[in-house]
Amino acid sequence: MASPTQVSADEEPSKGFTDPASGAPGGSHGHGENSARGFFLLALGSVGVVFGDIGTSPFYAMREALAHAKGSGNLETAVLGVVSLVLWALFLIVTLKYVVFLMRADNKGEGGTLALMALAQRALGRKSPWVFFCGVMGAAFFYGDGIITPAISVLGAIEGLKIAPGVGNFFTPYILPISAAILIGLFLVQSKGTHKIAAWFGPITAIWFLTLAGLGIYHIADDPRVWLAFNPIYALRFLMENGLVALVILGSIFLAVTGAEALYADMGHFGRNPIRAAWFFLVFPALALNYLGQGAFVLANPAAKADPFWMMVPEAAFWPVIILATMAAVIASQAVITGAFSMTQQAVQLGLLPRMQIRRTSETQAGQIYVPQVNTYLMIGVLVLLFTFQSSANLTSAYGIAITGAMFMDTLLAVPVVTRLWKWNGLQAGLLLLPIAALDIVFLGSQMLKIPHGAWFPLVLGAGIVVVMWTWQEGSQILSEKTRRDSIPLRDLLKTLMAHPPHRVPGTAIFLTSDPDLAPVALMHNLKHNKVLHEKIAILSVRTAETPRVADSDRIEIEEIIPDVRIVIVNYGFMESPNIPKALTMCRKQGLKFDIMSTSFFLGHRTIVASSTSGMPLWQDHLYIFLSKNATNATDFFHIPSGRVVELGTQVVV
Repeated sequence: MASPTQVSADEEPSKGFTDPASGAPGGSHGHGENSARGFFLLALGSVGVVFGDIGTSPFYAMREALAHAKGSGNLETAVLGVVSLVLWALFLIVTLKYVVFLMRADNKGEGGTLALMALAQRALGRKSPWVFFCGVMGAAFFYGDGIITPAISVLGAIEGLKIAPGVGNFFTPYILPISAAILIGLFLVQSKGTHKIAAWFGPITAIWFLTLAGLGIYHIADDPRVWLAFNPIYALRFLMENGLVALVILGSIFLAVTGAEALYADMGHFGRNPIRAAWFFLVFPALALNYLGQGAFVLANPAAKADPFWMMVPEAAFWPVIILATMAAVIASQAVITGAFSMTQQAVQLGLLPRMQIRRTSETQAGQIYVPQVNTYLMIGVLVLLFTFQSSANLTSAYGIAITGAMFMDTLLAVPVVTRLWKWNGLQAGLLLLPIAALDIVFLGSQMLKIPHGAWFPLVLGAGIVVVMWTWQEGSQILSEKTRRDSIPLRDLLKTLMAHPPHRVPGTAIFLTSDPDLAPVALMHNLKHNKVLHEKIAILSVRTAETPRVADSDRIEIEEIIPDVRIVIVNYGFMESPNIPKALTMCRKQGLKFDIMSTSFFLGHRTIVASSTSGMPLWQDHLYIFLSKNATNATDFFHIPSGRVVELGTQVVV
């Protein structure tokens, strides 16, 4: 197993979504007489959080695919071909790749790109540059998805007002302002937390999927030939007849599976089996029926291919459906925003991003967190997208590439897991992974054709995030190496102090450091300038493990070097937020007592100076310095009482 990543106050060093239906942690599946009810609540909760994104795809997936297929011959061939492609995409990508395969590759029950990256590193037994690159790329694409999903989901729902019965085109000029108002309101309430209304997410989204199924069933009778779409021959024939245009059409078909990566990313919040049950018994059938219904409706009414979803809604049911659709879009957006907060927490803990302020919005639900900086950036990005692209049709060009990129990174990261952890031989791994990778590459290629039409946006955004993560990780490593070269081994210092003891003052001093084997900078400055030591000293280091969470029994490690001088290691998982005072109370079990209000915390504060002669390029040095200056200070990040903190600074060249 690879050694954990260390995070401390000397260096710039993090979601878990509680089941909204029950308030129980996702990992708790229930036992005994309540197990069936607990399983049902977890499955229902997953419908609201995991499947919200894919549940809004019917707004635009069929419309965009049929628009690109308009020159493909007769209508029957086009409709049956598109519906067949959608159904088989749902089966191959969502069901086989994610539900059946990737959900087996869990990191202590957790999923997602960064969890898979940590699992792949552990499988290799060392830190691999290409695994790191794939993980960072996947995380960057996820942020791109986090900006586009709220815009396209809400806009796709509100655009139904264009054909609202009885009002003509009255609402058309107001679609953008209405969408913007809804999204701004959504981002503004994040600081308050959503735990009070989260219990409704699952039921509302479940009703939405039942509505999708009902609309599909209602229209399938319009032309029963649509059932032929289950035969993959229609999909293959359609692709062959369209030649190169088929690649463009595949880019639109992929819109039907956007959100599939959420099944894997949210696995730790609800558990593998509840998510699988929700997919097989509700979500997949509802989506399949709706796309079949849209196909049958277009076959019977060719003009409906301009907007098959909203035109298939009966006039009497229009207003209830559009209200429900808007609620589903908001819930889908909320799930993506929560996922971005979670990704940020993990990235900070893994040392990929600077420390950020992470607030808990609920005392009882661990996953209810709020990251102000990320929330602000997301809101600005969503509004820029909204007013730049102005319609869901335009946004679809920018949408798919972020998700296909993230999916392809998941496939690459699965390679060491399958070959090293699962011990599959080359033939077995190839038979599984090569077809999946080929499918990913085909869809990724289809999205590349959209680069001139908007797909450049998530690519530019992703590239920027990759540069930030790479710079932060590289700069922190260079800083760590310089600190190690310029520092004195802790044990050597203590031997010198025992031979020539300084003046000791009453009280306890805790020195935070990234490397407990070296004398902390703050300790050296305290000796140099104050020429004293406290009676009791603890050298404290916070480590981030390659697992999502660390058991309380493994939280604290204490080693006494000499009398009254101890090394204290506090271990956290990459999905946990460090809380030093709370962790120190656990030291009592090992015979070490800390009175926080009579303990002084010494932190090393470094002023970083750029240099063109060593380390990174000068522009990267300045970026690292900018990130460092804007990082949340260690006092707030580690929840240390500010009145007990002493910062001692030094200057470091990178």
